[in-house]
Amino acid sequence: QVQLVESGGGLVQAGGSLRLSCAASGRTFSRYAMGWFRQAPGKERQFVAVISWSGGSTTYLDSVKGRFTISRDNAKNTVYLQMNNLKPEDTAVYYCAADLAYQNVIYSTGVDYWGKGTLVTVSS
Repeated sequence: QVQLVESGGGLVQAGGSLRLSCAASGRTFSRYAMGWFRQAPGKERQFVAVISWSGGSTTYLDSVKGRFTISRDNAKNTVYLQMNNLKPEDTAVYYCAADLAYQNVIYSTGVDYWGKGTLVTVSS
């Protein structure tokens, strides 16, 4: 069992930065691929980024490439999403996700665990 708790959301002006954190409970954190998703008002949940259990592989949504960076610290059971040059269209609730299969996170198919989300609001 893995529990995920996101933090770091808030209100920021366009062009600003935020770093989201996702703290995971459980001794098996390092086995899981970890991802970030987002859901804007009135829209479906959208994949943002994923990192493999070792940190050696990452995949990003095209629209965040070069602006967002996903990383993890297995010693701290934490995954991060550094978001730079934020745009109003990045406004959403951001969710952390964990799954043993990297591809499951990318395609949001049967993801094992979800956090409750943290709100990011980017003003223009």
